[in-house]
Amino acid sequence: MDSAVRALEDMEGFEDLRRLRVAISHYWLVTWRGGEKVLASMLKLFPKADIYTLFYEPKVCGPYLKGHKVYPSAINGLRNHHQLVFPLYPYGQRSLKLKGDYDLILSSESGPAKGIANPSGIPHLCYIHTPMRYCWVDRESYLARVPRLLRPFAELEFERLKQWDLQTVEGPDLYVANSLNVAKRVEQFYGKSANICYPPIDLGLFEAPLTQGPQDFYLSFGALTPYKRVDLLVEAFNRSGKKLKVIGDGSEMGRLRAQAQPNIQFLGALDSVRLDQEIKGAKALLFPGDEDFGMVPLELMARGIPVIALAKGGALETVKQSSIGPEASTGIFYPQDNLESLELALETFERSCNRFNPQAIRDHARRFGEDRFLACLATQVRALLNR
Repeated sequence: MDSAVRALEDMEGFEDLRRLRVAISHYWLVTWRGGEKVLASMLKLFPKADIYTLFYEPKVCGPYLKGHKVYPSAINGLRNHHQLVFPLYPYGQRSLKLKGDYDLILSSESGPAKGIANPSGIPHLCYIHTPMRYCWVDRESYLARVPRLLRPFAELEFERLKQWDLQTVEGPDLYVANSLNVAKRVEQFYGKSANICYPPIDLGLFEAPLTQGPQDFYLSFGALTPYKRVDLLVEAFNRSGKKLKVIGDGSEMGRLRAQAQPNIQFLGALDSVRLDQEIKGAKALLFPGDEDFGMVPLELMARGIPVIALAKGGALETVKQSSIGPEASTGIFYPQDNLESLELALETFERSCNRFNPQAIRDHARRFGEDRFLACLATQVRALLNR
């Protein structure tokens, strides 16, 4: 049995939870990133769960979902263009029909997953990564990728999707957010209160030796999309000439690579073995985006690596900057989303980088271990079912 699950064996009602018939509605399964890692953790708690999703790419996600039935929507044939066909999301979601008698619906929401039909009134818990960003908090960065002549049409369709999203708000019986940051959005946009269960950080990361190396480069790690602000890192490191490794893939890859000087290395998406090899020797992780939560900083802190982060969003809940100094910190913040603020933070970090304590950084990240996520989610499910 998995170590995170094993930690819950003594919990009252644990085996009853694992016997539940659960339908998990996950927004889409075409990549394997943070939201999908959360889904994988949910499946450890509910090993008999079936999965319903707008889009499913078996070649990418199938190996992680062995033993589970996956039901894609009627628009699954468009999965290679899943971000472009957003006007069809409501139709796709309505096409998903539950295939059995379930005890619980668990929606993993970052798209329209909470809108799955529930005519039988099955208890529904929505674990929300964020209300749809392209509807509520970051529409401009998505519109910027649309050809200028098509932007009025895209703006109209985003607004229509937003109105449909509001129509599905009453579906869940309980909202559980991945952070205080997202819980505030749920209150602001949906008028609903949300409890909080922080996402799961793989316990195996805490068992490996702390990262040791020459510490001669900085690291960026994550999807290359506009709101991640890797473009700001490219601008800063073009100017400084310092070494930067960029791990990840996405829509911005071509544009960023074309702008970058030779001191910036783009490695693409990596498997776990290559990832561990490339991370060794990193001075710090750079985290310039305003994230909903952000698991990547904690995954790097679990290896003892400090973080330089924009002082917004989920990073405020994961990165610790102590007034005592680097010895009691897991990283440093910079206050403004601009080049000057980032460069000042890099200069500050360079003067004190040897004072960070890798073990203290790891100990802080351990508070977000997968066992704690599973215990929190189990408590929320039991509370809902006992109503």
